[in-house]
Amino acid sequence: MQLTRLPIIVAISVFLCACGGEQKAGTNPLPAGSHTEPSSAAPATIAANNALRKSLRLNDPQDFEDARRGFIATLDPLEIRSATGAMVWSGESYKWQNSGDAPDTVNPSLWRQAKLNNIHGLFKVKAGIYQVRGFDLANMTLIEGETGWIIIDPLTAIETAAAALALANKELGARPVSAVLYTHSHIDHFAGAAAVVSEADAASGKVSVIAPKHFVEESVSENVVAGRVMGRRAFYMYGMALPRDATGHVG
Repeated sequence: MQLTRLPIIVAISVFLCACGGEQKAGTNPLPAGSHTEPSSAAPATIAANNALRKSLRLNDPQDFEDARRGFIATLDPLEIRSATGAMVWSGESYKWQNSGDAPDTVNPSLWRQAKLNNIHGLFKVKAGIYQVRGFDLANMTLIEGETGWIIIDPLTAIETAAAALALANKELGARPVSAVLYTHSHIDHFAGAAAVVSEADAASGKVSVIAPKHFVEESVSENVVAGRVMGRRAFYMYGMALPRDATGHVG
């Protein structure tokens, strides 16, 4: 992978605006009459889920042990809001998934994965390397550099990135950010950058901002040129406007 040093931070919030980032959870972006009320699982769905349940080692605890390894601390409750009080990220909205077996309406493998995703907080990966998980769609990795934090993938939103960095500084000791690295151009891996580095520090080179070659072109193509289309796709693909329950949005 070829890397390039970026003199400025690009496309920090444009994708969120294009996607309708101000839309509150629970509102419906779909045309009236385009959906029906949720119903119980059909017999075919129940049969398929039961067959899958028998084919998988759903009770194997290893994944949960791995997900909890190195845990240091988290926010309780995990609710991150904007300056105006709007909810940006809520771990509380998924707590209903943490007990019991998968209901008939949910694929049992998806149910198990949702429980794993709900394990959130600051974790030690190994000496000098840490991650904040479950504060966003992506994970933030922090490396103890000689002059400060090297941050890899500063999440999707300024608010979640700020909360993740604040937790690390609180638990591990405050450090300046000396470098930021974007692994790729998906919005959830860089849109929170303004929370960890100012545009002035990036432009001056005080803080190195490193990205794959053609990062600006790729991020603008996906998040600006195709921003509206990508946003609409995301609403359908993730069920973002559905209620968080066993017949709506699971994870």
